[in-house]
Amino acid sequence: MFVFVYPICMSILWCIGAVYFHLRREKDSIKINPYENISNLGISVIIPAHNETKNIEETVLSVLKTKYPKYEIIVIDDASTDDTFDKVSTLVNKYKQVRMIHLKQNKGKPVGLSMGAVAARYEILLIIDADCILEPDAMAYMIRHFEHGPRVGAVTGNPRVRNRTTLLEKIQTAEYSSIIGLIKRAQRILGKVFTVSGAVVAFRKSAVFDVGLWDADMITDDINITWKLEKRFWDIRYETQALCWTMVPHSLKNLWKQRLRWAQGGCEVLLKHLNVWKDIRNRRFWPVYIEYFMSGVWAYAFVFGLFLAVISLFIPELGIELRWMVGWLGFLLTIMCLIQFTLAFYMDRLYEKSLIKYLFFIVWYAVIYWLLITMTMCVAFPKVLFRKKDANHVAVWSSPKRK
Repeated sequence: MFVFVYPICMSILWCIGAVYFHLRREKDSIKINPYENISNLGISVIIPAHNETKNIEETVLSVLKTKYPKYEIIVIDDASTDDTFDKVSTLVNKYKQVRMIHLKQNKGKPVGLSMGAVAARYEILLIIDADCILEPDAMAYMIRHFEHGPRVGAVTGNPRVRNRTTLLEKIQTAEYSSIIGLIKRAQRILGKVFTVSGAVVAFRKSAVFDVGLWDADMITDDINITWKLEKRFWDIRYETQALCWTMVPHSLKNLWKQRLRWAQGGCEVLLKHLNVWKDIRNRRFWPVYIEYFMSGVWAYAFVFGLFLAVISLFIPELGIELRWMVGWLGFLLTIMCLIQFTLAFYMDRLYEKSLIKYLFFIVWYAVIYWLLITMTMCVAFPKVLFRKKDANHVAVWSSPKRK
């Protein structure tokens, strides 16, 4: 019952919250000219990179096309072993807005971001991945939140999928809209966002320093910094018009590595931030904690349910009968999924009019993704729970595989 009822209930909650966000905040905001009464705040764009020779030049050039007038670009070359350093050096010599910090030893993204924050000239830090293409108006849409909200600590952008060739990439295109984007809309209405987007997010520098910068030992810097900010009562906002086009894994192997890292990072913050229950002032964060914890419980329940289903096929004498439950609950879950996906695509038509054509590929979400995400959660939790504590541990990264 739980395996089916839990996602149905959460889907209803997400849909209601996302629709409210769309009608109350998103639908009218697209009519606003972001360059009216333009802010005087400067933006330091920080791009952490490790072996990104194929993408770094295109990413930097996309930022240079921005229409926002006051910005700089800081590329963090984290001990790349390819010619990333040479390409960035050429850009530094050619464009006065571009600077570089070169690390001779791989220190990981959190350390790189902290060094970029220290070196930044401006109060707003815009973090984008080294394989992203930033839309020219993205900065203008994000900066207005900081201008009018003194307690705004971060504004997460709206990442969109660039590569859409294989079935796996098309499924992720649908997922970024129908799952990630829709949930962020709902969480924004509920008051606390689970995580900012690692691909595109802007921070107030004073807020980042207030929480002690990024933690070097956390495998997912984006989730951890979000929780640290919200525990210190900084507001996290979601700007749907801050578009950034990102690359997604194109193979099951790479997707497994990415989602295992995400799951491990989520489990790490659950354990690290247990103290949210000690302070009544953090009560608005409790539902976020409970929701992610229950997602982990659901993953194990899903695996146990599959085990029971297999057992019932081969040992009918046990009297385990699941067909009636799978039948009507499975039907309700399918209907709710279709409603959620359709609503998400309808809202995102403002940014991609042809997105509806990917609705078919979301059918494969349950077939491929539910199994994969469930298994990553089941693997990640014991990995985090029983790992040896090392005070000197640094979460370094390896070179990502590109097409």
